[in-house]
Amino acid sequence: MTTPFDRVSHLDLMARLKSAFTDLPDAPTPDLIDHERFLAYMKTPHDVGGEPDAPIKFENKQYEMWEHNTYVLCEVLGWRGIWVSEERRRIQNVDIGRTNYLGLPYYGRWLLAAARILVDKHHITLGELTDRLAEVKQRYEGGLQGKTLDASPKCAGDGSQVTRNLHHTHAVGTGDPQVFSGRAGDPKFRVGDKVRVRELPALFYTRTQEYIRGVSGEIAAVTYESLAAEDEAWDRQDQKPEWFYIVRFNLAELWHGYTGTASDSLQTELPERWLAAVIP
Repeated sequence: MTTPFDRVSHLDLMARLKSAFTDLPDAPTPDLIDHERFLAYMKTPHDVGGEPDAPIKFENKQYEMWEHNTYVLCEVLGWRGIWVSEERRRIQNVDIGRTNYLGLPYYGRWLLAAARILVDKHHITLGELTDRLAEVKQRYEGGLQGKTLDASPKCAGDGSQVTRNLHHTHAVGTGDPQVFSGRAGDPKFRVGDKVRVRELPALFYTRTQEYIRGVSGEIAAVTYESLAAEDEAWDRQDQKPEWFYIVRFNLAELWHGYTGTASDSLQTELPERWLAAVIP
């Protein structure tokens, strides 16, 4: 049972977790939001490339068992036609907001995404999920004491009536993105073509980094045909696939004050819709 002190301590922690402009009040009136602030609020949380931050020490930490189990669970949901990869990425990286994206462990976000998709697609209800969480919490109220969690019941229900997508069936024996081969038509660009990344509005989800939008580069490779991230993220298998390209950029043209050599470059993969030809 929580105490008044427990509640006020928790609310104090929540207040410190808030991520917002300190010069604006909560729920600002429209006249306080200029164009630049609006773009900052709309930026997808997972697009953090180039943002200022303190150096992070890399540690090769071994995965914990719950992380392994979460990975397997999410892969099985894909194999069984519950979601597609970009759909999972959207739910685990973007729909949770910047505070949770930066504040939760990587596989913690995967686990929340699995719960979200099962509720969103009506495989379980939120009431069923919370009741089960409460039941498990009560079952292990005294702690694990060296034991591992035991699933109970092992299984329940008849999966034959579960609504599934068709992508996992189409891709069997073929693979992804090979399953889309021959469906995008002729590629618009060839190796060596000069292109510019379009400055399209990036609402809700994209895999096109902000720091390359509006920048010119060169096609380094024509890779494969697939659904664009903006379509696959909502399982829109009915949309036309398009060509993807590896585009090479000069780092001195990407970053103001870059101090490396003039030949330093960066390569990234982009769908055709985000590219426009550079006219000589």
